[in-house]
Order: sequence, then C-alpha cells, then structure tokens
Amino acid sequence: MEFSDEEVERYARHLVLREVGGPGQQKLKAARVLVVGAGGLGAPAGLYLAAAGVGTLRLADPDVVDRSNLQRQVLYAETDLGRPKVEAAAARLTALNPNIAVEPVQARLTADNAAELVAGVDLVLDGTDDFSTRFAVNAACVAAGKPLVSGAIGRWTGQIGVFAGKPCYRCLVPEIPPDAETCSAVGVIGALAGVIGSMMALEAVKLITGAGEPLTGRLMIYDALSAETRTVRVGVDPACEVCGG
Repeated sequence: MEFSDEEVERYARHLVLREVGGPGQQKLKAARVLVVGAGGLGAPAGLYLAAAGVGTLRLADPDVVDRSNLQRQVLYAETDLGRPKVEAAAARLTALNPNIAVEPVQARLTADNAAELVAGVDLVLDGTDDFSTRFAVNAACVAAGKPLVSGAIGRWTGQIGVFAGKPCYRCLVPEIPPDAETCSAVGVIGALAGVIGSMMALEAVKLITGAGEPLTGRLMIYDALSAETRTVRVGVDPACEVCGG
C-alpha cells in the first residue's frame, strides 16, 4: 500500500513516530471501524479517527442534529440543525480528510441489525448512552470476534474500556442498572465528551497499529472535577450469558 505525496505530508507526524511509522499508517489506511453513536463521544472519536487516516469509518446513528447537541458534539454546526447526524458527520469527516471513506447508516443499532453493522469491520467503538444498544453491540462483537472500545460519560465523570473476548462488556454490566442515568436527565460537562471520545480514538489507533498496551480487560475512570483517574481490571464473570465466562 503506497501513500501519495499529499498523504506523506498529512501523516508526517505519524510516519516519524517509532510506534506507528509507515507500517502502522498502512494498517490505519486499511482499517475499517464502526462507530456506534455520532453524538458526544462519537463526534470527537470520529474526528480523530478520520484525521489519523483510518481508511473506512462506518457511522450508525438514528438522530438528527439538535441545538442542545452543539454544547459537546463538535462535529456539528448551527447550519446542521435538523440534518441527519450521520449525513452531517460524513460531510465533515471527508472534508477533514478526503483520503478516507465514510459509510453513514441512519439507524439505531439493535439486536436485529447489530451483526450486519459489525460485519466487515476490524473493530467497534460504542459511545451510546442506552444499555440496550450497549448490550446489542457487545453481543455482536463477541459473536464476530471483534474488539470493542466502550465509552460512557455523565455529569463530570467518564469511563473507557476495551473488551476483546473475555471479559466482555456484560461481565462488567450484567443487567441494566435500576438507577441508570442519561446525560439528558442529569447533564454533562461538554469538554468531558472530548476527553473520553479522544481517548476512545486513541485506544482504537493502538489496537489497529499494535502500539503500546490497550485498555483490554481494564476500565479507566476519569473524575473531571478532581482531575483524577483510576484504572481497574474487569473480572471474567463465569455466569456471563454472552461470553460464557
């Protein structure tokens, strides 16, 4: 796989980076990534994946751009109000990097279509805020043997984990928590979406290129109010109904 002169200039800082270099950039160019949710986390993650040169981004989201999104969903502008998010995102991402392809899917990922959306990609990023979608994408990733980068935010706290086989996301969250909160109900500081979404993209780049040590089997929790992070290992649940423990 060769790079044009424009690509060599574009990716110059990657190409001189020991852990990426030419081979790593080739892997990025050949990669196909599914981003589930083009909202608070999917927006910054999508921007950095596109900028990094990930060859194909498949975006799945059913929603249109709402003015309340603009506080944190940095892919969109006032002129995008009422426009399908995946349509606006595709235009923005290909404007940022015309060397990539974007596959917009204006649909919610469900148990019925998850396998189809996951098929043909190398890894999946999930930044959605409802547990039914998280459970469906996790099950599809386990069945297809695809790594899952999962992120979540609320109020001033964010978390990110990488699941590849065992443990899976359902080992961490076996059932929908009875006190589950959404950002629309409890609020979220806008910049936190950028922090966690960017870290999701970083974990994806590490997984694709083989650089460093991804957060596989671990969960990193970030408290923005105290500016503190902690990382915990996720144990395998022997009774997990998805990965079998």
